[in-house]
Parts: sequence; C-alpha cells; structure tokens
Amino acid sequence: MLQPIILAGGSGKRLWPLSRKGFPKQFLSFDNNETLFQQSCMRSCKVLKDCLDPIIVTNEEHRFLAKEQLREINLSATLILEPFQRNTAPALTLAAFYALNKDQDPILLVSPSDHIVDEQEYHKVVTEAYDKAKNGSFVVLGIKPNSPHVGYGYIESDNENVVSFHEKPSEDVAKNYFEMERFFWNSGIFIVKSSVWIKAIKMFRNSLFSKVKDAWLERNSDSTFIRPNKDLYEKVSSESIDYAVIENLPKSKIPLKMLCFNSNWSDLGSWASISENIEINNVENSFFDDVVSINSSGNYVHAPNKLVGILGLENFIIVDTPDALLVCSKDQSENVRLIVDKLEKSNRKELETHRKVYRPWGWYDTIDNGEMFKVKRIRVDPGASLSLQKHIHRAEHWIVVKGIAEVIKGNEKMTLNENQSTYIPLKEIHRLSNPSKKPLEIIEVQTGKVLKESDIVRLEDKYNR
Repeated sequence: MLQPIILAGGSGKRLWPLSRKGFPKQFLSFDNNETLFQQSCMRSCKVLKDCLDPIIVTNEEHRFLAKEQLREINLSATLILEPFQRNTAPALTLAAFYALNKDQDPILLVSPSDHIVDEQEYHKVVTEAYDKAKNGSFVVLGIKPNSPHVGYGYIESDNENVVSFHEKPSEDVAKNYFEMERFFWNSGIFIVKSSVWIKAIKMFRNSLFSKVKDAWLERNSDSTFIRPNKDLYEKVSSESIDYAVIENLPKSKIPLKMLCFNSNWSDLGSWASISENIEINNVENSFFDDVVSINSSGNYVHAPNKLVGILGLENFIIVDTPDALLVCSKDQSENVRLIVDKLEKSNRKELETHRKVYRPWGWYDTIDNGEMFKVKRIRVDPGASLSLQKHIHRAEHWIVVKGIAEVIKGNEKMTLNENQSTYIPLKEIHRLSNPSKKPLEIIEVQTGKVLKESDIVRLEDKYNR
C-alpha cells in the first residue's frame, strides 16, 4: 500500500508579506485556485488507486487551517501535530510510527506541501519509484535542472545510483553542475518503506529516534488530532531528513536510488519563482488583480485589495496586503528573509499574522483601531461558535450585518437578525454562535484600556484551546 505523507510545517519566510508565521505559504493560493497544501494532498492521493488516506504532519498553531482546507476538498486525513518545530526528520518519524501501527509496512510517499509539479509526470515517476521501494530501496526524486540555480541542493547520480549530495552551491559551482548531466536538483520528495525509514533514522540518529519514540508512546489523541507528548518532544533535536539520513545513505547498506523528474517543478521559494511559475494574465508582466501598467515589463504585482499603478518599472516584485507592502527587485527576492529577520528582532506583529486572522470558528479582520477603541469584522462559519468567555479590560458592541446570531449574555440567551445589535459589558460572560447553515458576519466595536487578544478568559471551548 502507498501511504502519502505531507509535511506541512514550513514558514516560508521569503514569501513575506503574504506568507507569515500564522499563515505560511503552504496554506496560500497564488492563482485563486486550490492552495499549495491542497494541491499536494490531492496530487499524492491520486498516484495509485489503493492509496491510503494521507498523514499530515503540521504545527499545533496551524491545525485548524489544515483541517479546514482538507474539508474544502473533501479529503480525509490523519493530522499529527508537532508542539514545537523540529524540522523534517522528527516529523517524518512520527508519521512512520503511525503508518506502522496502521498497516503492516506501507510504502511512504513523502512530500513537502508547498511545491508545484507537473501532475502527469509526477504520477509516472512516483509509480516507478513505488515498485523500486517494494524491494527495500530508498528512492529520491531528482529534478533535471533548467538553470544553474544556487537555491537548491544537488544530487550526483550515476545510472539511478546516488553518488553524493551537495549543499546549495556558489554561482560558479552551480554553472559547472548545470553543464554536467549527472547533477540534479534535490526535490525533497522520496519514497521508502516505513520500516526502512525507521531502520535508517535509528542507524544514523539513534538519540533522535529514541526521543521521538518516547514522545510518540506518550501521545494524546482525540477524534481529530494526534499530539506527541509536549514535554518529551521538546527534547528532540531539530534536523532535516537530508542531513540526518539521506546524505548518509551512500555509505550504508541501504540501497539508495534516484529517479529523474524531467518536467515542470518548483519549490516556490521566492517571489521571483512565483512570478516564473504562476501563470496569470500578462505576457510582459505577471499581475494578480487590478494593475495599470505603463512602460513596464518583467514585473510581478500581487495586489488583490486595491488598484496599483506602475510606471517605468522593470523586473520588480510588488506584493500588497492590507497591513504591509513589499517592493523589491527580482534579483533580490531571495533576500526577503532579511526583512523578516529584522521584523523578528523588532517584535513586529506583521511577522506573525495578517490583519485578517483565521480561527477554528471563522475569522476576524481588524478594520480600524485607535486610543480606547478597536473595530473588527467577524465571520462565524455555519454551526460554529466562539468560546464561552469574558473580558477583564474591555466591553464590546455587536452589530449583525449578515446571517443570524445566537448570543449568550450572562443568564440571557437571544437571537439577533441582520441590523440588530447588543452590548457586552465589562466582565460579562458571553458567547457568539451561528446556528444557521449560512455564514454569520458581525461588526464588533471594542472599547477599553486594554484591547489585546490576551484579554480573553475562556470558560468553555469546543476547540480545546
């Protein structure tokens, strides 16, 4: 059996300001279609007719994003939540433990959640790799380079046998690799039996293996999520699959093969790669939504929220969001992470979340704020509800603008229709719910001296926050 494993724990720093810690790039759509995460899940589940439901390994913080996006594409999956980011080797080990419990020894198709690939070629190569993995081989997918790219690691291969791995090279070295037929980009996609992965991680990183195993054995599970023990998982070292295991395989007795993926592929690691790989609507420029361009070429403009005019620009990246704007030249797009690093040192909120923040019950958008007040637009999904809560430092006014609201306020329970409102006094116990099958939207006006999200005392919560 083929067991898809989707690793969805990345942060996508180089795609700020669209990708942020609270909403990283794998959960984004760059063309108004499925998100990268959704595409990865659907692509991996279509390889063989008898594919098992995918195992998703993601962060605790992103659990409801993953769950909602799986619901949107009507796909069942097992969700394993890391309490701390520990890179890909521990994440895959968790998935392998689950896979071995679930089936005798399934073959794992391990894939990142943020790539674009040619689906037909992908299915062809993975099917071939599946047959080789049945015999105990560890099979990696290499990409035939179409340029001397310095942003990827390289695999040196001789007739499907992997000779060695090479880290991201300098420009001169990348040019030499590009001229030689035996060097391939490392896609980060591979196929291996569950037992072979466990054998390999135990062989090369026994301490990591043991600590992950301890955290797994003490896991907590409910109807939706599986959580390794938080205290034990904190002790696990952070290592990538490549560094911990795959780069050591040529020196071992585990057969390591490489199959070439000779078609369109990108890890969408920068805005320049987005502009090269996402087909939008313009030959000379790539535009997302309302852009007026004069005497400009080679630009990528992402501006879904407002009209943007460009004049006399060449090879620029412009990304507009409600609370942050990025303008850079394409040849500097790999260095957007430097802006992110600076924001991190300054503890800027624009690094963490967007103005619109997603919650398990829907989302809220902070549309205005000032001294002693904040205004939010809040959407509650059908059948969803916020926690039963109170605030120590703020009062709230709610106005229903769409749908039907069910409100608990102290000992009172009421139903509000469109254009009706209510007031939640300071320290009043309250809850907002949507009892209907249509979305509920309200405008919330907060007043008080402290208007932070931390001023929430939850008394009851269906999402176990």
